Amino acid sequence: MEVKAIWQGGRAFEAKGASGYPMVMDATANYGGEGKAPTPTEMLLSSLAGCIGIDVTMILKPHLEKIESIEITVDGARREELPTAFTAYALLFEVKGDIDAKKVIRAIKLGEEKYCAVSASLKAEVTYRLILNGEEVEIQTTEE
Repeated sequence: MEVKAIWQGGRAFEAKGASGYPMVMDATANYGGEGKAPTPTEMLLSSLAGCIGIDVTMILKPHLEKIESIEITVDGARREELPTAFTAYALLFEVKGDIDAKKVIRAIKLGEEKYCAVSASLKAEVTYRLILNGEEVEIQTTEE
């Protein structure tokens, strides 16, 4: 897979991959940018959320009519020193609908451990939480 990023002036870049959709990135003011677009690190976290979200919905396809909403929040912890790389990611899944928590947990684990190319590409610890219909559900770290 190839993505080409073209400088737009200042610290801004526009990237396009095979899909042809433009993705604009800019730096914050403290890095000399104008903050007119998401930062590359915001896009990285967005890619993680989108990738695992797509996998979860594919795994839960037979149950999607029972799901009202899925929201995924990614919180990345970063090093203080340069490069300020991510050292850990915490994913919060907020799901509403008439679906068993075990099915959602299985889909999250399969997405993260087996299918999500973005999470497999990141070299950081990944943790996740599930809030189903407003209530947090415990996720076991070992197979049951």
